[in-house]
Parts: sequence; C-alpha cells; structure tokens
Amino acid sequence: MGKLYLFALGGNEISPVITDPETGKMVNPDLPAQWRQAWKTCEILAQFIVDHPDNAYILTHGNGPQIGNILLRSEYAGEMIHKLPIDVCGADTQGALGYMLAQLSNSLRVRGKDLKTAEIITQVIVDHDDPAFQEPTKFIGPPMTKEEAEEHQKNQGYLCGFYKLNDQGQEVWRRVVPSPKPKEIIEIDIIESCLQSGNIPIAVGGGGIPVVAIEPQKAGELEQYPCSYDITYQKSLDAPPAKVYCGVEGVIDKDLSSSLLATSLRERAHRRGEELEVVFVILTDVDGVKLNYQQPNQEDVRSLNLEETRELQQSGIFPSGSMGPKVEAVINFLEAGGQQAFITNIQVLEQTFSGQAGTRFQSH
Repeated sequence: MGKLYLFALGGNEISPVITDPETGKMVNPDLPAQWRQAWKTCEILAQFIVDHPDNAYILTHGNGPQIGNILLRSEYAGEMIHKLPIDVCGADTQGALGYMLAQLSNSLRVRGKDLKTAEIITQVIVDHDDPAFQEPTKFIGPPMTKEEAEEHQKNQGYLCGFYKLNDQGQEVWRRVVPSPKPKEIIEIDIIESCLQSGNIPIAVGGGGIPVVAIEPQKAGELEQYPCSYDITYQKSLDAPPAKVYCGVEGVIDKDLSSSLLATSLRERAHRRGEELEVVFVILTDVDGVKLNYQQPNQEDVRSLNLEETRELQQSGIFPSGSMGPKVEAVINFLEAGGQQAFITNIQVLEQTFSGQAGTRFQSH
C-alpha cells in the first residue's frame, strides 16, 4: 500500500446549495438532487482512485443538511409519531448517506476497478462535561433567511445562527446544536480491518454518533450502568470492568472526527512497526483557506506550515461554525505527527495536489 488518502466530504459534496431563480429564496434540495450531487462527487473520486491505484482510501462525510431535515420531519410529525433524539438522527444519516456514497463502487466498476465500499455505523466517545453542550455552534439543517430563522426560533424554540453570505450576497442562517469534541472511535478495529482488506471504508459519518462512557454504580453485589430509556446494564462486582456507552444529543464536527481517525490509523500502524503516510483532505465549498473571506480584499492562501496555521487560528479570523473546525482539525492532525493535509474543493482536486489550487498544510 502506498499512501492512505482520507477524504472528508462536506455537505456540498452531497447536498448542493440551490437558489430559486424566480424567488431568490434558498431551496432545501430534495433526494434526487442530493443523489445526483453524490454521484458527481463519486465520479470525481473514482477517477482519482483509478489514476492513483497504489494508494488506499477512506471516506468520511458530514450530515448537517440531512440531520436537520430528519429533525424537521420528526418535529412536524410530532403529534402523530414519536420524536427522534439527535443521536438517533445521526445514526439514520450514517446509513442513508453511506448508501448514497456507496455509488463510488459503481463509478469504479465502470472504470474497470472492482473495489467495494463499506458503510460503517460509527460511534465516537465524547466528554460528559464538554462545554459545547452549553454553547451550541454546529450548523445543521436547510439554509434560511434571517427572518425565517427568527420565526423558527420564536415558534419552534431552537437556536439559529448566521452561517455565511450566499453567491447573491444574501445572509444564510441555519439551526445550531451542541458539537462536543471527539475523544475516541469505538469501531476503529472494524474500520482498520476493512481498510486492510483492500476495500474502502465509509466511516465517522456526520462526525460519528456521540456517546459517553457510563460510570458504574454499586448496588449490593452488583455494578450497574444506567443508560437512556430506563435501561440499566449490570454485572457482578467480581467480573472484569466493563465499557458501557450511551448516546447523547449533539453533532460532532466531522472534520475533527476525521482528523482523529486519520491520526488513530497512523498511530496504530506505527505501533505495529509499519510506516503509514496519511494524507488528510478536507473537501468543502471553497477552494482553500481565504483571508478576509467574502470581503473586497479576499486573498487565497495556498500553503501554510504548522506554526503559521496556529497563528492564524489563534487570531480568531476563522468562524467557529465553518472554517474554524477545519483548521483546528488540520492542526490536530499535524501536531500528532501527520505530514500533509489539504483544504480544497473537489472540483479542483488534481490541481490542489500540484499546488495550483486549495490550501496545502505541512508540519514544517
């Protein structure tokens, strides 16, 4: 195996931003539109894989638009059926979006390469006391105008925040939810086994389903682990310690989880005495880092080392709900020993690796 490329797909790679030409309003793309966008993404990735056959590949993906849609359907149908918690909505999106991105196998087969994708439902451990649970910053759901966001906040009671300006210069607002930091990937063994089999894992979808470790409680001769829905696991005090996890409501940033996955795989290979070069590629709706983003003096940044990246991040120029976590994910990856990372747009993928587009990050 040559290099391992981890492609972290953003919402734009599955859910296109559409503006109605007649009304100027932003449209929530339907399933056919999302399916076609995913197909376009898979076609580009498939050609890259065929052109670089000696490498291994992993896909991760966001779920912001889709998990927001599921929550909306659940809330609007609340008088008829039970509502869904955010962690269950996240699990739903992992299955559905993994199914969509599994089209990559079709795109590879028509190019003469028989590789299979595996959609792995992934749980990611977070901290009970993460301050993100008190300060929601993660954008989910369809785009809205400021007026629509204020109406939703008033009538539905959920929080919204300014996301960005669209191509027409209009303010885009979206719902925000807690986004705790990822600590550990529970299914890492399964992801690694799939990778070593020569296939392509699709993992930590939507950042992974956030779960917390349950602290045991003593009850007589038993040790009990209380979880959601009045479920309690128990074992004898004499039995070995158990690891029990329970879902919590939130959406982990997919780039931070992808960075953790890339680092974990590299470190596990190192412990086996293997050298594994991981190339961490964050795909988003802009072709790299911008200084003075969406201002008249906007400037492309094509190359940064770790120290320069830290300085920019510490300056506070990157918004916490968009580019900020991406740059943080890159910093985490490089600080843990990664050599190369990129932030770019999938349409300029090859140009990015030749230095003509995107932003390249290096450890030194």
